[in-house]
Amino acid sequence: MPLVLYGHPLASFCHKVLIALYESGTAFENKLVDLANEDSRADFLSLWPVGKMPMLRDDARNRTVPETTIIIEYLDLHYPGAQRLLPLEEGDALQVRLWDRFFDLYVQTPMQKIVGDTLRPDGAKDPHGVAEARTTLETAYDMIEAQLGAKAWVCGDSFTMADCAAAPALFYAETLVPFGDARPLLKAYYERLLARPSFSRVLDEAMPYFRFYPYRDNLPPRFRPDAAT
Repeated sequence: MPLVLYGHPLASFCHKVLIALYESGTAFENKLVDLANEDSRADFLSLWPVGKMPMLRDDARNRTVPETTIIIEYLDLHYPGAQRLLPLEEGDALQVRLWDRFFDLYVQTPMQKIVGDTLRPDGAKDPHGVAEARTTLETAYDMIEAQLGAKAWVCGDSFTMADCAAAPALFYAETLVPFGDARPLLKAYYERLLARPSFSRVLDEAMPYFRFYPYRDNLPPRFRPDAAT
């Protein structure tokens, strides 16, 4: 199979690309990277020494494609589905790129800061940084609420790359800083994301790994580890 996606089922950024692949129906090999395994780690680092997942390998074009946004744009260019994830119209495409970056920088990044701090040993924690990350999430939620309006998806009536970024970012962020009742549009949007077949498939595949998530008890009940047994 010419396309191989290197990643891990628990990783939110990997979820973002998987959603795009499932949306397009593109055939690919989903290769699990185990950084604790010497051979798996060496194989991955030989292709992308930075060691950040996911990473796409396209043997048919002899291309190694890192970084989630670049991967999705690459797929949209060379392996498009029935509906493009990045609009052809320049203004619409810029809006999608903006909200894609928004979810990566202002939802994913603070979410990962909070989770990562939980894994730090005593004496190495960063309570001030965690407080700032929580404030960033609250601000981001308010901005998403304002952006949604009457839209079905974050940039309009079509599901785009921005929604691929939103789904896993919001899924994990909500376990840390709940949306609250004052953001009904965000809550309804989140439910639409959960019901999207591509994201639902990603979550089903990730369920056996949710037991390793530090905030697993805050997951929606149907996704908690005991629901997978």
